Amino acid sequence: MSEIKYSSAELMIINAARLLRDGDVVFVGVGQPNLACNLAKRTHAPNLVMIYEAGVIGAEPARLPLSIGDPTLVSGSLSVVSMYDIFANYLQRGNVDVGFMGGAQIDKYGNINATVIGGYDHPKVRLPGSGGSQEIAAWANRCYIMTPHQKRRFPEKVEFMTSAGSIGGKGDREKAGLRGGGMLAVVTDIGILEPDESGEMILTELHPGKTAEEAKAKFTQKLNKDHMDFVAQAVGQGPGSGLACAVHRQHRRHRPPPAAAHPR
Repeated sequence: MSEIKYSSAELMIINAARLLRDGDVVFVGVGQPNLACNLAKRTHAPNLVMIYEAGVIGAEPARLPLSIGDPTLVSGSLSVVSMYDIFANYLQRGNVDVGFMGGAQIDKYGNINATVIGGYDHPKVRLPGSGGSQEIAAWANRCYIMTPHQKRRFPEKVEFMTSAGSIGGKGDREKAGLRGGGMLAVVTDIGILEPDESGEMILTELHPGKTAEEAKAKFTQKLNKDHMDFVAQAVGQGPGSGLACAVHRQHRRHRPPPAAAHPR
């Protein structure tokens, strides 16, 4: 049997798709999250309800949509509403299970910067900005981030907080009045990071052929002792098998049993 070849991007998209459950209501992001959601719907989650920011609910695209406003999203969808209705009547009421995010920077608490690099008044780089990600991060029941595993994307602290993760640690979201579950996984082309009890992201899974040394070399964040201990154990295990490492299985709050329904 010939070896299956795939790119790092394809590996990241596949692992992100696996986080979605059949029946989830997902706020689909642009780019790679769009690919991950459509892949999940065409494989293990045929009842996935895809919501697009342009106003489409329950999209059933005949082909892969090129953007959140692609006409193929409208045909066969459950409904087409205003952007206001999408955010007010669905997202803010708690009717969205999953939001997919992206960003230029993600810090150790899952906070996202998609606004500026450098000072806000005189930035080195001005980025696209929030779009709807700020609201999705605040109100979706679960949020997942997709990003390449690069040093420049993982600073100790984001230069501007566009979308809130755990902010500064456990309990900060509640203090800020954010009802949603926050960032429960960061999927990269090396592995998956998930929050520990303090709200800090920890490497919990390695993709096939990837090693913890590769992941460690691409962090600019200071790793806490638990994270360092985990990395040391993972290095001893060698390249990832694609299975979750048992060390931090207890952190997988974003994967409850399929029977656990969210209130609508």
